[in-house]
Formats: sequence, C-alpha cells, structure tokens
Amino acid sequence: MATEYGQGYGLPTGPGHAQGVGGRRHLMPAALRAPVEGRAWRELAYVLLSLPISILMFTYAVTMVSLGAGLLVTFLGVPVLAAALAGCRGIGSVERARARGLLGLDVGEPEPLRLKRQGFMGWVGAVLKSGTSWRALLYSVLQLPWAVLSFTVTVTVWSLGWSLLTYPLWFWVLPTYAGQDGIQLYGDEQRAIYLDNPFEIAVTAGVGLLFTLATPWIVRALTTVDRVMVHGLLGPSRLATRVVELESDRGVVVDTAAADLRRIERDLHDGAQARLVSLAMDLGLAKEKLREDPQAAARMVDEAHGEVKTALQELRDLARGIHPAVLTDRGLDAALSAVASRCTVPVQVEVDLSERPAPAIEGIAYFTVSELLQNVSKHSRATWAAVEVWRSEERLMLQVADNGVGGADLSRGSGLAGLAERLDAVDGILVVDSPAGGPTRVTAELPWRAERAR
Repeated sequence: MATEYGQGYGLPTGPGHAQGVGGRRHLMPAALRAPVEGRAWRELAYVLLSLPISILMFTYAVTMVSLGAGLLVTFLGVPVLAAALAGCRGIGSVERARARGLLGLDVGEPEPLRLKRQGFMGWVGAVLKSGTSWRALLYSVLQLPWAVLSFTVTVTVWSLGWSLLTYPLWFWVLPTYAGQDGIQLYGDEQRAIYLDNPFEIAVTAGVGLLFTLATPWIVRALTTVDRVMVHGLLGPSRLATRVVELESDRGVVVDTAAADLRRIERDLHDGAQARLVSLAMDLGLAKEKLREDPQAAARMVDEAHGEVKTALQELRDLARGIHPAVLTDRGLDAALSAVASRCTVPVQVEVDLSERPAPAIEGIAYFTVSELLQNVSKHSRATWAAVEVWRSEERLMLQVADNGVGGADLSRGSGLAGLAERLDAVDGILVVDSPAGGPTRVTAELPWRAERAR
C-alpha cells in the first residue's frame, strides 16, 4: 500500500472548453458539432440498417416458429421449433455485434446452453428450456415495428433538414426545370405562395439548420430504445449476471482465505515457531550445564524466559490478526478503540449502533478499519484521523478520514483495490475521496445482518 498516496493526479481542464473523449478539447459546443460527428453518422447507419435487417429477422422468426408450431402434431415440430430458436440466438449474436460496432453498446454474452444430456435431443431440450432463446425470438418479432417507426422518423427529419439547409444552393432548379418560382408554401385556385426571394430563402435555410441540428439528438433518442432492447433481450439475464458475480466473489473469498492461511503459516514458521525451537535448544543446553556451571545455566534460563515472553507476544499479535478476543467479547466499539490506540496519529472513534451485526460482518468491518488506519499510519502523513460507524437502513456504514496528503486511488491495483475486492465479495462497496493535498475520506458499505445468538 506504499503507493496509495500522492500519485497520479491530472490537471483540471480550464473553463470554456468542452472535454471530449480521450482528453480532447472541443471549441464548438456539442449541439453544433453533433451533425458532423462520427457517432451521429454511426447511429444513422444503425437506424437505416435496422429496417432491412428487421424484415429478415421477422420473416425468419415468424416463418420458422409457425412451421414448428404447425408440425407439433408430429414429432418433427419439436426439432423445427428448436432450430427456429437456435437461429434467433444466432441473430442475437449478430445484433449484439452490430450494436457494439455502431452504437458503442458493449453487451455481454448471455448464458450458454446447459446440456443435461448429450446428443441431439439433449440439445433440443436445452434450446427449448433456455430463456435466452425465447428472449431472442421476442426481439426478432418486436424489432420490426420499432425499426419501421425509427426509420420513417429518421429519414423524414434528416432529409427535410439537409434539403432545407441547402435550399439556397438548389432553389434555382425549380424555376428552371419545374416551372415554378420555388418551394410552394401555400396554394389554391386564386393564389400561390412560393419561397423565392432572398429573405424567404434565408429563413428556409435557417429552419433547415434547426432540423439538421436536432436530427442527431432525435436519432439518439430513437437508438436509446434499441439499446434498451438489445441490453434487455439479447444480453445476459439478471439471474445469470448474479450467478457470474457470485462465482467471481466466491473465487475472491477462496483466494483471500488461502492467502490468509499462508500468511498465518508464514508468521508461525518464521516467528513463534522459530523462537520456540531456539528456546528448546537453549533449555537443553542449560540442562546440560546445570551441574557443571549453575551460573551459566541460570543466565541461559533467564534468556529463555525472555524468548518465551517474546514468543507469547507474537502469538497474541497473530491471534489478534485472526480475530481479536475484544471484538468477540465487547463488539466493534471497544475493538476499534483498541486499534485506534495503536495508530501513530490521534484517532477519534465514534460507533453509533443500537445492536451488534452478525459476527462475519463485524469481523469484516473491524479488519477494514484496521487496514485503513494502518494506511493512515504508514503513508498519509496526517496529524489526526477519525473513524465513524453507523447503520443506515440495511447497510453498515464505515468511514475513515484523515488530514494527510491525499492521493489514494483504487485504480492502481494496490492495497485499497484488494480491500475493495474483499468488500465486493460480500456485496460491499468501497468509495475513496482523496484529492491531491488531502483530506482523504474512505467510506465502506456492508450489508447489515443482525447478530444471532453467539
């Protein structure tokens, strides 16, 4: 955790400049540059492609599902229906790739088929039982009416905007080749109004400019619905996402437990165990010298006594690192006060809990605060620190603040990042607010589970 503080600060951008992607600055506001940005053209391409693609999807889905449903009176209907759903899953893969390339929407792969048995019938059963297959079918059907609407709106506003905007360049075509003075704004049997004088042409171009500037935002609003459909129907379900998160959290917990066991084994081997081996050897030598040189034996026993005290202290420190007795007996308030007393700076501790949380949550809270206070002692160069613990609805809140140099950052994969991973394994959150020059404020959230009978 030595690299947590005082590193990696960028300069703030000055006022009056829009910050673009990748740190680029734009002199023009977003509303003016939107019609010529690559994103606007990619979204336009997505909408224009959606209509022909959705027609193919809809035709395939309706035809194959109708064929399979019609053949359900025979055995052939089941594999045909499974083939229809498998094709819709393939369509979903293509649509995710199209959304990723044109909309910048990165949607994860849905859960794969889970074959309970091998063979063709096992595959058919897995396809029919998969929720991903049916969501892809629903997407193939719903995409067509929405694609028709978005295509119509987009083509209308886009063509209207650019045609009116460029009207000063092509209005001469109408009197020359169409036999009228300009765009007809109104006409009946008695009179007709044309946009043919310089003022009217300029106003027409101004209206076209408004439509042109509004078109990218209209298209973006339309593609927002496409994003929702792709993410909701073609991405992983909430259950599958939660399963993946739990599997990842389980891996973090297993790795953390293994690392803790290795640390305990190393501390025992290099610390107390080595001292006890040396103590046994010294006592053996003292026993041999007891008759020949009692004074030398007494000195050796005295030294062995000092080694015993040191080994006991190391064992106490090791036990405190595993799970301190004061935490079990007296709770977070007393345990955190003990940790604060060992910090190199004055620490104010305030614990506002009407009841104790579950032992597992209490232990995680204790070690979180302990590690944060160690960080304060080693790297913050602070003169004071404060620890607050309270309950907010169904969350246990922890906050450690100091007036040090700041610069703590979760993104560097160091001690704070490891602490965040441990909290994430139990659905916790770690938030670091540490600007350059300080102060630093680290807030942790843990799920609240009440204490059961110990």
